Amino acid sequence: MKITALTTYLVAPRWLFLKIETDEGTTGWGEPVVEGRAHTVAAAVDELADYLTGQDPLRIEDHWQVMTKGGFYRGGPVLSSAVSGIDQALWDIKGKYHGVPVHDLLGGAVRDRMRMYSWIGGDDPSEAAEHAAQRLEQGYRAVKMNVGGRLKHLETAREIDAVLARVASVREVMGEDGDVAVDFHGRTSPALAKQLARALEPLRPMFIEEPLLPELTSQYADFTAATSIPVATGERLYSRWDFDLVLRSGIALAQPDLSHAGGISEVRRIAAQAEVHGVGLAPHCPLGPIALAACLQVDFASPNAFIQETSLGIHYNVGSDLGDYLVDTSVFDFDTTDGHMARLSAPGLGIEIDEDAVAKAAENGHRWRNPVWRHTDGSLAEW
Repeated sequence: MKITALTTYLVAPRWLFLKIETDEGTTGWGEPVVEGRAHTVAAAVDELADYLTGQDPLRIEDHWQVMTKGGFYRGGPVLSSAVSGIDQALWDIKGKYHGVPVHDLLGGAVRDRMRMYSWIGGDDPSEAAEHAAQRLEQGYRAVKMNVGGRLKHLETAREIDAVLARVASVREVMGEDGDVAVDFHGRTSPALAKQLARALEPLRPMFIEEPLLPELTSQYADFTAATSIPVATGERLYSRWDFDLVLRSGIALAQPDLSHAGGISEVRRIAAQAEVHGVGLAPHCPLGPIALAACLQVDFASPNAFIQETSLGIHYNVGSDLGDYLVDTSVFDFDTTDGHMARLSAPGLGIEIDEDAVAKAAENGHRWRNPVWRHTDGSLAEW
């Protein structure tokens, strides 16, 4: 079996899909994208296609090594994301070739169901509580919310109290049996992050996410020692080498993104590396159906997988959602009594892409860009 073609599709709302075809008719799908840089990643995939065309798709590890190390310049989000989507598609092909789900090829399932959580919005306590109630009604028993909007290096007492009020309103809705995670999104300085973490401790968040920018990874040990709240990070780390220092720092959860951090091959290694340090796995996934399926395949094969993010129905997906590109949307149904998703059992990634829907959406494409925020004094604010 040989690879004959790699085709990328820009599809709404902000995704990039990849189809890899073979001379035996087996195809695989991946999701190589950097949000806001989809065209750039598509170009990187096209460059890697020069090497991959004509190759045996089943030699996944050898291809991963060549794609990541065969060039003089390595790493970074664009190349790593291109490799990620290709890697997902190759695993999809291999699973279909052997007639088994990918997690069977990774050693077999270690669980039958995976706990899921979803994002909520809301700029004031009443809105946040309302959104949490909607997710609770949909069956989620865990939600994640942003800590706040534009945050200065140090904040006023009023703004800190506003953060507490929003989180408290969601905590009240979710109750003692539900969970609330708070995403700092790298918007806080280390000093403000510590101040907010201490203030949030009585509300017992499930975790706080990305309290420090990835450039400040060396400060995580100091940060985790300053709070009793479990700390999660990793959506902007792209390899096991990027994760090495942070896994030694006392974080609770590693959050590699299957579309950014080298795909299934590398994230499975990061999961094992995290296990060495007593760190759980909670893959980052605000993306489409292929990325979610890839995450779940790793989750079902990883003993330390704790919870899985899903973007089903979140605010980014205006006009298009995950199910719009699937033949059978029921694969992502979950138990609404406790917010768990059943193990995917179909061969490969476990999903069937609606190629006609993808091709039609790609006719329009997209040019999604993240917002550029500024403080009241005109300076750039972290988004």
